[in-house]
This record gives sequence, structure tokens and C-alpha cells, in this order.
Amino acid sequence: MIPAKGFAPSLQATRQHRRIGRALADLRRGLPVVVEAGQGALLAHAAEHLDTPALATLREAARRDGSGQADVRTFVTAARAAVLHIKRTGHSVVGVRVIPEMDARTLRDLADPATDLDRPLIGPFEWLREPPGEAALAAVKLAKLAQLLPAMVVAATDEAADRLAGRLDLIALDPKTVLAHDEYAARSLKPLGQPVRLPLHDAAQARIQAFRPADGGPEHLAVIVGQPDRHAPVLARIHSECFTGDLLGSMRCDCGEQLRGAIRQMDAAGGGVLLYLAQEGRGIGLINKLRAYRIQDQGFDTVEANLRIGFDADERVFLPAAEMLRLLGFDAVRLLTNNPDKVAGLEACGVTVAERVPLAFAANAHNEFYLDTKRKKSGHYL
Repeated sequence: MIPAKGFAPSLQATRQHRRIGRALADLRRGLPVVVEAGQGALLAHAAEHLDTPALATLREAARRDGSGQADVRTFVTAARAAVLHIKRTGHSVVGVRVIPEMDARTLRDLADPATDLDRPLIGPFEWLREPPGEAALAAVKLAKLAQLLPAMVVAATDEAADRLAGRLDLIALDPKTVLAHDEYAARSLKPLGQPVRLPLHDAAQARIQAFRPADGGPEHLAVIVGQPDRHAPVLARIHSECFTGDLLGSMRCDCGEQLRGAIRQMDAAGGGVLLYLAQEGRGIGLINKLRAYRIQDQGFDTVEANLRIGFDADERVFLPAAEMLRLLGFDAVRLLTNNPDKVAGLEACGVTVAERVPLAFAANAHNEFYLDTKRKKSGHYL
């Protein structure tokens, strides 16, 4: 539930979340980060950027077991573990022990589905049955936040996190802060100035308002069409950005049609709000979406492609949309969507969905299978 008044995090929480932004930048440029783990720490490296020197650094930093072997592990999501034929553990993240014979390429292949069909018999693995622990969950969450493949190679160390980070000039993070980051970012959204006039082809009377989270992450946008009545449920759509569909006119999806169709319906109704969320590819990011397209071209559907990469079928968070509506003065909506999960997700955030308004378009030869999958596997009303 979103608080009725402004969100005021403590100074300590603000500093911790600010570190996350710096850590994500490091991960994306191929550097490791440090995650607190009890009395020790995990030195965590994104699997997709792992190379031979980085693996050597992890092995050097890791504590040793009774045989003298470095305690290095790869953590992948349960979805990716299933693709690798690792038995279900009941945990959302699964650990694989990194033995001396494993090289950097093998560990990258564990994370990257691009090589699955070329190396279908990779393994077997010494997978870990015990719960992954909060630090490992946070490490994989960081990979997702950085929009990298959701897999991390980590070295368990006895060195204190702050000391390890200082010695290696890295960022040290508290796992609880990482796991709570989505909520923090959404609840800290603030409007940037006043709405700006933005005449559109489908709605000449439109304005746009930007919202920025306190962590400095990507901005979300609200397109306000006409003069929506704040005393009645507003016609609204939650639309996740889609570079390929919205901007390039891709025929692989129906996103561009839904974007423009929603604006037309709002204009015809005299007003509405389109919430344009910076959650490309149902929350996995543009590069991972392109990876998913490549997998779909191998014969898998859109849900299977996401799972093979290691993501859930839908990774989106609807709390930013709910917070934007609250800041704009709306607490009830008539939601333009075919997706029942959007209705449930928005209501879980404290927004009343008075009505679901259909928004469907005819399929074409390129997106027919995609739409059929959304209907059959995701329950969309199509």
C-alpha cells in the first residue's frame, strides 16, 4: 500500500540506495561489487562479463574449504537452473559450485542461453541444495537491476565487506537494501517541474510529466490527455517502454498499436493518463529483450525465451505507476489493458481499478504466435 503522504527515507537509507546506482554502473562496465554476508562478504561478478583474470581474482579472494579449494559459486535463477537440467531446489536462486576445471567461458555459458543449442550437454554440475542466503539473492537482484543476464559468480570471503571494498576500490552493499530497492525507487518518485504541453497526432490537447526516483535511476513519464476528471475513475493505461515497437514500428509485438490506440481512446473520451514506465521488455531491459528475440527465432515462444535467459515471464513492477497516479491526484482508474496481472498489480499497490477496458488489435503474420502465447500462457484477454 502506498502511503498517503510523501515518502521520507532516512539519511542512512538514502546513502545505501545511492551506492546501488554506483554498483550497477560498475557491474555494467565489468567490475565486481561487494555484498555483506554475515561476518564476511561476497565478492560478486556479473557472469556475462566474467573473463580469465576476473575469475582468477575471485579464486584468490575466496576462503578455502578443507581441501584447500576456493569457495567460488555461480548463482542463477530457478528458471535458468531448470534449463540447465538442475533439479528443483524450491529456492528462487540456485547455486552451482565452481570447481577448478571450470573456466570463465564455461561460467559465461551457464548464464547465456545463446550457447544452449550449441552445447546442450553442458554439465553435470555440483549444485547446492541449501538456501542461497540473502547475500546471494541480493547479488542476482543486482544483475537484474543492471539489466544484465541474471547470473552472478561470487567468491565467499571471511573479510569484512567494507574492508574488502576499500582494498579493491569497490562498492559494498547491504543485501536488505538491495532487495528493497524496487520499492524505494518507486516510493521516492518526484515530479520534475510542471507538465509540459505536448500536442500529439492522436491527441492535440496533451501534456507530459516526468518523474525521477531519488536514486537517480531512469525517469518514468505520464502523458496526460485532455482534462481528465479527478473526481471519477480516470481512463488510464500502464505502458512499458518498447523501443522496437513504439519507436521503430516493430511487427513482432503489438506495443506500438496499443500505445497509439490508448491515446486515441483517451482523446475520444475527453481525457486520460498514460503511464509510460521505463521497464523495457517487460522489465528485463532492451539488450535482454533482443536476446529473447534471438531465442524466439530458434522456435521458442516469448515466455519460454524469458525463462531460458533466467527471468520470470514478466519482471515488471507496478508500484511506480501507482505512485505516479497518486502524485497526479488519481486514486481510481478505468484501466486500458488486456492483462489481468496489471489489474491485480495496480490494486495491490492501493489503486482502485473500477473497470478493465479492452485494448486489442488484429494480429499480423509476425506477431500472431506472440499474441497467441500471451493469451494461452499469460491469460491475456485477446
